[in-house]
Amino acid sequence: MSAEEDNRHRINKLDYDGLLELWGLIEAGQTGTLDWEEGKAFEYLILRAFELEKAEVRWPFSVDMQGSVVEQIDGIIYSDGLSVIVESKDLTDRVNIEPIAKLRNQLLRRPSGSIGIIFSKSGFTEPARMLAQYLAPQTILLWGGD
Repeated sequence: MSAEEDNRHRINKLDYDGLLELWGLIEAGQTGTLDWEEGKAFEYLILRAFELEKAEVRWPFSVDMQGSVVEQIDGIIYSDGLSVIVESKDLTDRVNIEPIAKLRNQLLRRPSGSIGIIFSKSGFTEPARMLAQYLAPQTILLWGGD
């Protein structure tokens, strides 16, 4: 079983209460006690939460072009006609503008109706929050853990 399959198998066992318990471990920086690779518990928790709410989820994947990985997507959520590219950041420092710029470039290669959401356990810097307000035509939403 690949690491991705193992992650999906582990997260799919969790219901709402299990996700809340896992969130507590993520906030405390203790997911290593459950043998989750760094950042992966948060990434999979987000997707599982949307899946429990009946959204269709595409789990993390890589995009290959001519034998090279050109993108790593943390997941996609399909719900009520929306197509949402997910980026997750399980960091202790607030997220700066770089992931927003990266996601913007990923969205430019997608249909114009696609949007992006960056989930950050620790929040965002003020420049990152300001940049996200001025992106056009794509929309990037920020979720900061609060």
